[in-house]
Amino acid sequence: MAGEIAGRPHWEIGFDEQGRAAQGEVEALLAELPGKDLTDLFVFSHGWNNDRGQARRLYERYFEQVPGLLAQGAGQGPALREPPPSTGSLGVVWPSKRWADEPEPTGDADGGGAAGLGDAAAPAAVAGDGALVEDLKDVFKGSDRRRALDELARLLEERPEDPAALARFQELMGQLAGAADAGPAGEDQGEVALVSDDPEKVFGRFADAVPRAGEGGAAGLGDTFGRLWNGAKEALRQLTYFEMKKRAGVVGRQGLGPLLGRVHQADPELRIHLIGHSFGARLVSFALAGLPDGPGGSPVKSLYLLQGAFSHFAFADALPMDRSRGGALKGMAARVDGPLLVSFSVHDTAVGKLYPLASMTSHDDAAGLEDQLFRWGGMGHDGAQAVAAATADLGPVGSGYPFQAGRFVNLDGNAIVTAGPPPSGAHSDIFHPELVWAGLAAAGLVGGA
Repeated sequence: MAGEIAGRPHWEIGFDEQGRAAQGEVEALLAELPGKDLTDLFVFSHGWNNDRGQARRLYERYFEQVPGLLAQGAGQGPALREPPPSTGSLGVVWPSKRWADEPEPTGDADGGGAAGLGDAAAPAAVAGDGALVEDLKDVFKGSDRRRALDELARLLEERPEDPAALARFQELMGQLAGAADAGPAGEDQGEVALVSDDPEKVFGRFADAVPRAGEGGAAGLGDTFGRLWNGAKEALRQLTYFEMKKRAGVVGRQGLGPLLGRVHQADPELRIHLIGHSFGARLVSFALAGLPDGPGGSPVKSLYLLQGAFSHFAFADALPMDRSRGGALKGMAARVDGPLLVSFSVHDTAVGKLYPLASMTSHDDAAGLEDQLFRWGGMGHDGAQAVAAATADLGPVGSGYPFQAGRFVNLDGNAIVTAGPPPSGAHSDIFHPELVWAGLAAAGLVGGA
């Protein structure tokens, strides 16, 4: 049954890790949509959440701003739509587990609810490190992976002062990654460095990048093994993120994409707008790959990626470092019958620093740090790359943007998307009215001065 956010219809559809949707929710959506007489449906996917309640709070905070901004937009600029639009929203709920020592991703603008790639500034864990690893068994399923997690938990609790133990920890991480159904996309191949590069170098990089609460950047230098085990924990956290990132692609392609086709059949005049935050940005992007072909063109009229936690080369026709290959979503931009918008901020250190860190290798063609950060960078750090994107500053409510159908606009949020503690930074600072306005403008629902 449809609920409401700010007086407008809102549905939620749950998907499992294979992209299978809750059929009762799907049938209710398809039965109710035509009777709502909507012109536009916003489909939003969360990133890092543990349950439906957390996802719903994110959707409420975002969509509660829409009616007021639509009313404000109706009083300025050229009239874009007659009659006035009638909007609804659909929230995607998918299993994207966060670690238990991270704060609930409520999306607080002060960063206290960072819904991203980890937050070492989180409150003290409610359980020991071993218990945190044990809690990952609903992510890494199967008896072999469970045994690997048992040993990882033990090593992280005991923290032996032995290089062989660190090497064993990385070997077990490799077993978790190797058991995955699919390897990384071509533009993400550097992720193998997490389990193939020298373990002390890998763990050292994370120890330096993610100091423990109350410690400085050079924390633990007097305690070599303590520092490296801190880094090992963060490396395992990143491996979990990569598993969730792959899962987002599966849910998007196998679950949400086909569902959008059914929505279009049920209500052919309905305009669909895709929005995703963090790994949810990857999910809605991969939904384009799962969208069935049909007459009349694509029902997807805009794509909005908020601080996306996946490769900034995903849509590239040719990768800059290997022009014989394209990104995993090569050609998929053509399945959006309207603008594609990507928000980014240098203050999003989760995507700008931690995301590429796991893919950097000490023997990668002697490349410099900046080269590697760019090669393995994410959408939320500098926008979509190698796609001839335009760039525009995120302006105040009422701003206009250079939107064109089928073309990316990278939205520079460096002056506004700023709030959040290290190391995740501003990754979840996505509820500014300026950002919501930009999404409505991309959808063609408001004009610009």
